[in-house]
Amino acid sequence: MRMRKKKHLDERLAASSGVCLGWLPDGIHEGGTGMLDPAEVFGNDKPLRLEIGCGKGKFANTIAARDTEANFIAVEQSPNVVVMAMEQTVAAGLTNLRYLMGNAEYLLKVLPPRSVERIYLNFSCPYPKSRYAKHRLTSPLFLGIYKELLTPGGVIIQKTDNEGFFDYSLEQYAENGCTVRFVTRDLHNSGITGNIITEYEQRFLDLGQPIFYAEAVLTEE
Repeated sequence: MRMRKKKHLDERLAASSGVCLGWLPDGIHEGGTGMLDPAEVFGNDKPLRLEIGCGKGKFANTIAARDTEANFIAVEQSPNVVVMAMEQTVAAGLTNLRYLMGNAEYLLKVLPPRSVERIYLNFSCPYPKSRYAKHRLTSPLFLGIYKELLTPGGVIIQKTDNEGFFDYSLEQYAENGCTVRFVTRDLHNSGITGNIITEYEQRFLDLGQPIFYAEAVLTEE
């Protein structure tokens, strides 16, 4: 079922337009369309990190505030949802976080190859039915996109509550030129520090359910 458009959505998006780089696949920057130059967007050459599926933006805004020596782009398909993330960024005055709206399938049309050092996949839709497997953000289609975007040795960091999707992802990493350097089936009892708990993650913690976590490194060719 389609989500009902939020009241005053257009006005809210316009008020947050200063942190939005536009819609995929076009991308909008300084009044133009097409490929973005991260150094121009952020005014520096700090490492670029990408979150795909940022939701309401708790992770993106928290990590951008914490890790000021990196720049971040967050991608989200739903304007109803991303507007809340962008409003947080504007309110916090964060200069190292920007947004793209739309389908991540088009990222290569707006971000240069070898421009991203880290990709975050936080609680992506698992698309459990096999006929929708190509839509999973760790499918060969998307891993091929990430391999183009990532710098040599770049990292994909994944969190999910869905064990079936997690197992699928581990298989795809192995088959598509990535080496899994760390994996745990219980993130919150793994000893990892610095984890940012998303809104979605908190729901599962409250239910006592484990969080699955992996770090996959792009194998240098």
